[in-house]
Amino acid sequence: MAPVPVTAEIARRAAALAWSDLPDDLVERTKQCLIDWFAVTVAGAQEELTEILVQEALEDGARGPASLVGRSETVLPSSAALINGAASHALDYDDVNFSMGGHPTVTVVPALLALGEQTRASGRLFIESFVAGYETSGRVGRYVAPTHYQKGFHVTGTVGSFAATAAAGRMLGLTEQQLAVAFGIAATQAAGLKSNFGTMCKPLHAGTASEHGLRAARWAARGFTARGDSLECDQGFGSSQSDKVHPDAALGEPPQGWHLRNNLFKYHAACYLTHAPIECAREIRLRSNFPPERVKKIMLRIDSGADKVCNIAHPTTGLEAKFSLRQTVAMALTGVDTAALDAYDEAVTQEPRIKALRDKMSIEFQPGWSHSLAEMAIQLDDGTTIEATHDSGIPWADVARQRQALETKFDSLVTPVLGAAGARRLHDAIDRLEDMADVGDLVRASVRK
Repeated sequence: MAPVPVTAEIARRAAALAWSDLPDDLVERTKQCLIDWFAVTVAGAQEELTEILVQEALEDGARGPASLVGRSETVLPSSAALINGAASHALDYDDVNFSMGGHPTVTVVPALLALGEQTRASGRLFIESFVAGYETSGRVGRYVAPTHYQKGFHVTGTVGSFAATAAAGRMLGLTEQQLAVAFGIAATQAAGLKSNFGTMCKPLHAGTASEHGLRAARWAARGFTARGDSLECDQGFGSSQSDKVHPDAALGEPPQGWHLRNNLFKYHAACYLTHAPIECAREIRLRSNFPPERVKKIMLRIDSGADKVCNIAHPTTGLEAKFSLRQTVAMALTGVDTAALDAYDEAVTQEPRIKALRDKMSIEFQPGWSHSLAEMAIQLDDGTTIEATHDSGIPWADVARQRQALETKFDSLVTPVLGAAGARRLHDAIDRLEDMADVGDLVRASVRK
């Protein structure tokens, strides 16, 4: 029986997506993704890993016309996609989609900004292209889930390469046949290993996905060849990187009609699978107001998938702390602001009260659970047990309230770098995106003067 032509169908949908197809709320949701993305990227542009990538690009002769978010240097477009992509994932504070199984926006936006600035694309074309890339991330993610991730692949780097390709291909106006070939070019480059979580390579995956997608679309436009069925063919992306593929899930109706409607934003600067436990710990602390010294036992139940993602038992660096269930729960119980960037450093991993709480915590990894659900029970020294449950996988129904929360996050991350006037300039540019004649104005509003 011939495999379902998934590659061709996903390419057709991405290439055909038009402004008239977009409900009004998708334009607003795109802007909210940009508010969040620029916030974490401006802040992430100051990180050591970004500095390494910038200096390497400049020493390699990659100076060019493309802007770098939160910085003053300019580089070649492909280098900008790589650097801005890595910077946007540097803090592990960017958005998530469970259909994709990773971080969609950090792979799509850097490619579109680099390409859009170069070609003077309009804001409307940017939005169309963003949605095309975002929806592709959900479709390809569902195609290879869950075993692709379970085998050790970081979806942001692998599936994200297809998302960036679809976005860049839509901006370039590729035909569906050209885009299917571009997917083949991206598929042979798609990479990213979960074993590198807790190191600089995890954010690098977002950058390489964006760079690969930009290159794949541009090369396909010039006639570079690849198979047009890379997702479903024998020894292709699906069969080589997943134990079982799901064409019906990939091509079926997303929850609420669009994958973008299921975007999840982070309000804690750590791995998303730590968010439900953090919320449980915060609820218990605020409800009962006990000193940490009174805690006798902490019992956490969470999906077994978290064991290989964020279960660093004894973190020693701030980056490792972001991938430690014990550390982040202990931080929340002691009142540390888990939304603050400076909360994650080497010192916090060695704080005596936090280390003591980590040692009192046991984790029951539950097979087959929703990976966004956590249950927590804390036993105090008088025998009292306090319980809480939280599911971090439910999108906010109130989009206006969500914008307010994102704008607070935006101000806290952007103002220290760009100043109050710079933050307002960037925010205003995002808000007028659909009327923008040259999307280069958007990325240039984010640079440091």
